Amino acid sequence: MHARQGALLLADPAALHNPFFRLAPRWSLYPLVGLATAATIIASQAVISGVFSLTSQAVNLGYAPRLRIEHTSEHEIGQVYVGSINWALMLGTCLLVLGFETSSRLAGAYGVAVSTTMVITTLLAFVVTRRLWHWSLWRAGLVTLGFLVIDLAFASMNLAKINDGGWVPLLIGGTVYLIFSTWRRGREVLRVRLRRTTPPLERFLRSLDEHPPVRVPGTALYLTGNPNGTPPALAHNLRHNHVLHERVLLVTVRFVNVPFVAESDRLHLTELRPTIHRVEMHFGFREEPDVPRLLERLRSAHPELGIDVEQASYFLGREHLIPSADRGMPRWRDALFAFLSRNASEATAYFHIPPDRVVELGVRLVL
Repeated sequence: MHARQGALLLADPAALHNPFFRLAPRWSLYPLVGLATAATIIASQAVISGVFSLTSQAVNLGYAPRLRIEHTSEHEIGQVYVGSINWALMLGTCLLVLGFETSSRLAGAYGVAVSTTMVITTLLAFVVTRRLWHWSLWRAGLVTLGFLVIDLAFASMNLAKINDGGWVPLLIGGTVYLIFSTWRRGREVLRVRLRRTTPPLERFLRSLDEHPPVRVPGTALYLTGNPNGTPPALAHNLRHNHVLHERVLLVTVRFVNVPFVAESDRLHLTELRPTIHRVEMHFGFREEPDVPRLLERLRSAHPELGIDVEQASYFLGREHLIPSADRGMPRWRDALFAFLSRNASEATAYFHIPPDRVVELGVRLVL
């Protein structure tokens, strides 16, 4: 198509203002507009599906706050819909159309976006060849350098377009990176703060042996991100209610850097005490974290535990975060992390936990 447009301009320089639609006879203008619109819709669907998939994987890998992710197929696990992202894409598209007004003014933004993506893709390919394919440094570097010379030449030619709209994709990319890095770093800081407010797990278990609490019938599940630490919800529940269920499961959900996890590696059960067990559930970044479903599998595989799936209580911790200027991250990033945490999707929906069997215990933490 580009060659035909070039030939048209050589034959008729007056067609410069619209070389695409001038390729066809005048009577076919409207059918050609319909064809171009259909092609745009098809391309937009690919972009939307890609954004949904990348968002789901970012959430599962811990780089983005939990979002409500709907799986639209019972057979294909990768078919997802993220409503909040869909609305954000619509708003962003409207702002781009109103801001640039014409497609020709989008050329700068398009050129910078494509050239920057090519450079980043080449650098990521170098990481893949080194860490996953285990290429030698000189081999990976030589191949990467060959592509990088071309990519950088293309990117350098687009530097002049930054003032003509090229700053828009850079701003969007920088914002996404800021959110991802802040969430990742904030979760690390939060884990450190929680670890300081609760005793180590072995010390906590020894205190239960020395001073046994009142036990009540039923099964209690405490979700925790640190399998070796005492869940804050467990410590607070025992401190304030002075009781413990007769069966206690400390559940940790882990996402690994593979799309799908083998069923043999799905569940790891460790006995801490005769009535207290640690359960690690593993999911791939393209899988749906359905905790009750795996709990049913655990009950079938270990009937001696006496787990009552239908009556089990889920204890979750809810943190009230206080930004601080002299700890962890800068205060403005603390505030951003606190905002993201407040607006994250509920853990009950994300892990498919029945909301009528959830007990939340809050704690105030200074970041």
